[in-house]
Amino acid sequence: MFQGMEYIYEVYKEKSFSKAAAALFISQPSLSANVKRVENRIGYPIFDRSTKPLQLTEVGKHYIQAVEKVMDIENNLENYLLDLGNLKTGTLNVGGSNFFSSWILPPLIADFSQKFPHVQISLVEESTAKLSQFLQAGKLDLVIDNCILDNQIFEHYIYQKEQLLLAVPKNYSINTKLQEYQIPIEEIRNGQFRSSDIPSVPLNKFENEPFIILRSDNDTGKRALTICQENNFTPHTIFRLDQQMTAYNIACSGMGITFIGDLLLASAPATSELIFYKLPGKNCNRNVSFYWKKGRYISRAMEEFLKIALPQ
Repeated sequence: MFQGMEYIYEVYKEKSFSKAAAALFISQPSLSANVKRVENRIGYPIFDRSTKPLQLTEVGKHYIQAVEKVMDIENNLENYLLDLGNLKTGTLNVGGSNFFSSWILPPLIADFSQKFPHVQISLVEESTAKLSQFLQAGKLDLVIDNCILDNQIFEHYIYQKEQLLLAVPKNYSINTKLQEYQIPIEEIRNGQFRSSDIPSVPLNKFENEPFIILRSDNDTGKRALTICQENNFTPHTIFRLDQQMTAYNIACSGMGITFIGDLLLASAPATSELIFYKLPGKNCNRNVSFYWKKGRYISRAMEEFLKIALPQ
C-alpha cells in the first residue's frame, strides 16, 4: 500500500505534478503513472485534479497522515541504527531563518563537525512557516527559531533569551530630542541595557516616522505591531519583509525604523548608521529555542548537537 509513497508525498508537498516531477528528477508522465498506480492499488483517488492548486481528497488526507507516520517510523529506526555505530556515520538536518543560518548556527555546526567529522550535516534556510512544515514532516531534525511553535506538535529547549529594540537611522531628526534614551551598541552586546536603570523610549514619539515591519506571520512582525498598538499608534509602514536581517540592512541605509533583536545586534557586524532604543512593555521579550517533533526518536546526533548548543 505504501510502495510509491514518495511520489505521492512529493506531489502533496508541491501541489503540482510538474513541480514534483522536477524535484524528483523524473518526467511528468512517469510521475503521473506512479501516482495512478498507488491510487489503483488503494481503490480511491488521492488527489482532486479539478482544483488548482492540487488538493487532497478525503481519502488522500488519511493516506498522507499514514505516510507521515511510516516516514517517522523509518527515520526513528534509521537514527537508532546509526547510533549503534557511535556516530561514525549518519546525518543531521538543521534549519533556521536567514539570521540564524547566517550567524548562530554556523559556529555550532563547526564545533559539532570537528567533534563528529563523519556525520553529514545539512543546513536549510527558510521562513518559520516552511521550517515548521519540514520539521513536522520529518525532513528536518532540529529547527532554531524565536517564534512559539505549537506545543502539541513540537518539543523544545530554550537556547537564549532575546529582547527586541528599536533601530532608528542616525540621520532622523527625532534622535536629537531623545538622546537620554539612546543605548550604545556596547551595552547591547554586554547585556547592560537590560538593567531596570535604563529607561524605555516613549515609542509614540516615532508615530510620524516611516517603519520597516516584518510580515504578520513572523514573530518579530507580530510583536512590532502589538507594541505599537500598546503605545496608541499604527506605524506608517513603507516595507513589509520576511527576514529580520533584510530589515536591519534597509534600516542601515536610512530608509526606515525597524524592530531588531539584541541577539542579531550581538552577532552581526556593528554599524554606525543606526541609533538604538529600549522598548517598553513585556512583548519585546521572547525566547529563542531549538525545536523537534514531539514523539520522535532523539538521535545521538541530535543529542550531541544540543549538548554543544545548550551547555549545562
